Amino acid sequence: MQYQDLHELVDRSSSSRRYFLSLPVSTQLSISEFGEWIRSAAELHAHVERLERYEHAVENSEYYEKRRRLQ
Repeated sequence: MQYQDLHELVDRSSSSRRYFLSLPVSTQLSISEFGEWIRSAAELHAHVERLERYEHAVENSEYYEKRRRLQ
């Protein structure tokens, strides 16, 4: 089902609300920045997955950068 935005999705869909509130606060805040483009549970899950992949890539790049500097 399509909603107007993330706020309406979380307000009207109890499963989406539970999922959103189960996320770390930092993830909730980041996802909220894209709220006007998130109109379904599938879009919410996809945005979270992309954000997690991005954060993982950043962590890996920071790890390898630190190791490179130590050598």
